[in-house]
Amino acid sequence: MDQELTLRIILEKPTPGVDFALQKGAGNNYEKLQKQRSAGEDLNFQFDIRVKPDKDGNPDFFGPFVQGPRGARFVYLDIGKLAGQLDSIWDRRLKIPLAGIDNKILKLLSGNSDKQLETKVPGTGKDGGPNCATVKPFAGWKLM
Repeated sequence: MDQELTLRIILEKPTPGVDFALQKGAGNNYEKLQKQRSAGEDLNFQFDIRVKPDKDGNPDFFGPFVQGPRGARFVYLDIGKLAGQLDSIWDRRLKIPLAGIDNKILKLLSGNSDKQLETKVPGTGKDGGPNCATVKPFAGWKLM
């Protein structure tokens, strides 16, 4: 049976002056939603995805925000030019894994529409620019 999940990504202290947006869709045909310009304070992105069991009974995620192959799904935050900030020097994406959302967590969420899953990811990379590529180390998703 399909289940809807509300996810919230907290991007911690992202590089100031840079736009960030949640990517909806894939390829060249995608939308940039919840676009925000960083002032150095945390940014929040909240959205819904769907989940259903795969052939082995493990959670499989889908919907317009979900990217990647089964077993390695993720969502993207677009950065700088990819977020629509044409004058930015940054042209990056931040890949946030859906790993760790398991059947135990889904059971806790079932019937609790006021609950959501949250993750916190660093917004600034080691180079001082916006964090990009796959979040490492990834702290995972927490029930809120």
